[in-house]
Amino acid sequence: MIGALSGCGTFDNVPRGTESLLEVIVPQTSPSEAAEMATDEYSAENRYRGTTLLSNADFGGDGVYLELYLDGMSDPDSGVRSASVRALGRHGDPEHVDLIISALDDENRIVRVEAARALQRVHSETAIEPLIQVINEENEKDVDVRAAAADALGQYRESEVVQALISALKDARLVVNNRVQHSLLMLTGQNFGLDRRAWIDWYNDTDDLFEAAQPYTYPVFNRKKRIVEYLPFVPQPPNETTSTPVGMDPIIEDD
Repeated sequence: MIGALSGCGTFDNVPRGTESLLEVIVPQTSPSEAAEMATDEYSAENRYRGTTLLSNADFGGDGVYLELYLDGMSDPDSGVRSASVRALGRHGDPEHVDLIISALDDENRIVRVEAARALQRVHSETAIEPLIQVINEENEKDVDVRAAAADALGQYRESEVVQALISALKDARLVVNNRVQHSLLMLTGQNFGLDRRAWIDWYNDTDDLFEAAQPYTYPVFNRKKRIVEYLPFVPQPPNETTSTPVGMDPIIEDD
C-alpha cells in the first residue's frame, strides 16, 4: 500500500496548519498502532508521529483523542506540544482556546507558530487581547508567529483590532505587513497599503468601520501537484479546504 495510516482518513483531511505529511508517514499504520505511538512514554518521536497521524484521521476529534491532545500540550518535548496544539486547532472548540492561548508563550517558536495558526481556526473573543500582544514586534520576536497572529485577528470585527493592525503596519518584516494588510482588507474592505497615515485618517473619519467587511476564512495549505503525483496510486498533495473558524457565528450580509 502506498500512503499512510490505513483506516485513518485520507490526505484530504490533514490537520489545520499542516505543511507536509511526508515526514510523519508510517506505511500501513493502523489506528490502534497510531494510538500506541502517541502514548509511547519512552519515545518523543513516536508520540509526535502518533499524535499527528491521529489528528489527521476523520475520527481524530473523538473525545478519547482530544484528551490525548490536551495531555500532549504539557509534553516535555516541543515537537509533541506542537503536534498537540495543531491537533486542537483542527478538532478543538472554543472551550480549548485558553489552552491554545497559553501555547503562545511557549519557549519553542514552532509551538508558538502552531498556536497562532490554531487560533485562526477556533473563534473566541478571549483570544483577541493575546493576539494583539503577539503582533507587537516588541513582545514577539518571531516573524512567523506575528504573521500568523495577524491573520487570526482578521476574524474579529472590533475597533481595537483595527487599531492594533494599523499600528502593526510598521513591522519591519514584509510577511507581517502582508498578513496585516490582508486582515485589514477582510475587516474593512479598504486597501491603503502600508500608508498608516491614510489608514488612521480613514479610521477617524469613518462611522461604521465594518460596513464593507468581507467574510473571514482561515488560511490553508495548498500546492500544485508534483510530477510524481500524477501517477496512479500516488497520494495527492495534502491540500486543505478552507472554512470559517469553529465557534464563529455566521455573518449575515445585508442585501
